Amino acid sequence: MSEPPSASLEEQSPAPPNQPAGKPRLGGLGPIYLTVFVDVLALTLVFPLLPYYAASFGATPFQIGALLATFSVCQLISSPWLGRLSDRFGRKPVLIASQAGTLAGLLMMAAAPNLWWLFAGRILDGFTAGNLTIAQAAITDATLPKDRTRAYGFFGIAFGVGFLIGPAFSGWLAARYGFHAPPLCAALLSLTSIVLTAILFPSHAPPSAQPRASLGEALRRVLSQPAARRSVLEMFAYVLSFSMLTGGLALFLRARLAFDVDQVGYAFAFSGFVGALAQGGIGRLAKRLGERRLSAGGIIFMALGYLLLARVHDVPSLGLALAVGGLGSAVVRPALTTLLTNAVSESERGLALGVSQSASSLGQSMGPVIAGALIGAGALSTWALVAAAFACLVLVVRWLFSGTSV
Repeated sequence: MSEPPSASLEEQSPAPPNQPAGKPRLGGLGPIYLTVFVDVLALTLVFPLLPYYAASFGATPFQIGALLATFSVCQLISSPWLGRLSDRFGRKPVLIASQAGTLAGLLMMAAAPNLWWLFAGRILDGFTAGNLTIAQAAITDATLPKDRTRAYGFFGIAFGVGFLIGPAFSGWLAARYGFHAPPLCAALLSLTSIVLTAILFPSHAPPSAQPRASLGEALRRVLSQPAARRSVLEMFAYVLSFSMLTGGLALFLRARLAFDVDQVGYAFAFSGFVGALAQGGIGRLAKRLGERRLSAGGIIFMALGYLLLARVHDVPSLGLALAVGGLGSAVVRPALTTLLTNAVSESERGLALGVSQSASSLGQSMGPVIAGALIGAGALSTWALVAAAFACLVLVVRWLFSGTSV
């Protein structure tokens, strides 16, 4: 199936002043990737720790799943607003405000005396969490459609390297200095990210000078476009599957392999390493296969990795399952993001990415709760099988809404 007409029209038009004429200039995008890397490093210091941190306050598996989901529920509400604000006022000021909220939330978690403080910190962080969405919008502003998957691939490398370093370092910190240490370290990194954004992040005029529409009108305009609506639904299904993995992996490894917090950190780090390797070649794969086929292949690998995970009973089989699933998930998000941004106009990119992030947040809020409920009931293999089924849902959505093969 061909790309949406809006993509081909943009491809043929002259590049706007803040866009390069050919491949993404890494010198220009470097500051964006640097701030993304620091933000992701802060995120990955905290995320693998949360199940153990919450358990130290007596949380049940269901409460742990709810804690992981709280951030995403709040992000579900806030993402379209933040994306719309970045379209109206520019990416940089909204990004700095978002990062400031993340810093405050992390400090609350670092000082948490009980479980409810953890929830409060996650709520504040979630309501202001637009960092990655706004960075993606800035990358879209600076690249042509044919180069976006490659640019998002480098974005993914920053994400993957963050996952490589952050979880392992988090486990080391928690094992030696207690559960408060990783959030405090993440807060310091978040402060660093704010400084980097203020100094290095490129400043551009707001992408749109069109008359302002209400958020509701703008949302209806974006979702009325079939290609954009399909991309948002596909992203939801992908994230629902991926959040089943990230939200349940620590509990699964603790129950089946008796992993401690540092060992779980190493497992996440290995998955991040595989993802970073895969995204290094995503530009060539996208040009050879196209984003639709690339994302479909990635989904198949994800599902296969989860099926392997259901049968894991030792470390070698765990490594194989994480490698296969990590290769798949690494290429899906950049491809789906490119399909979405190519389906909307320049003035709607931030909003479209915000809508996509809201759909992702819905998936992220559902996945950990389902994972916690299944693992808490002892259904360890079922957890992995359900995650595989949700991955396949991406292809079902594509078939239902396009009427063509993948």
